[in-house]
Amino acid sequence: MTVKDAADAVGALAGLLTTVAFLPQVIKTWKSRSAADLSLGMFAILCAGVALWLLYGLLLGAWPVILANAATLLLAGAILAMKLMRR
Repeated sequence: MTVKDAADAVGALAGLLTTVAFLPQVIKTWKSRSAADLSLGMFAILCAGVALWLLYGLLLGAWPVILANAATLLLAGAILAMKLMRR
């Protein structure tokens, strides 16, 4: 295994874990139909940052970064949308 392969594997695992971390919040928010306790500012800034990470990954052609941030943007964006819809 090359250093690049190892780095890609670590990046893929890190991306998987940080993306999956959003699932419990998405599920809880969806089931409870309440995003009242979530910070709008935090999720807006998070989504902007994740979108920039996605762009960064696209510019570099770094698939672990692209895949993880695309999935994270979908999940965090879903929470943000639920927060905005419930205002």
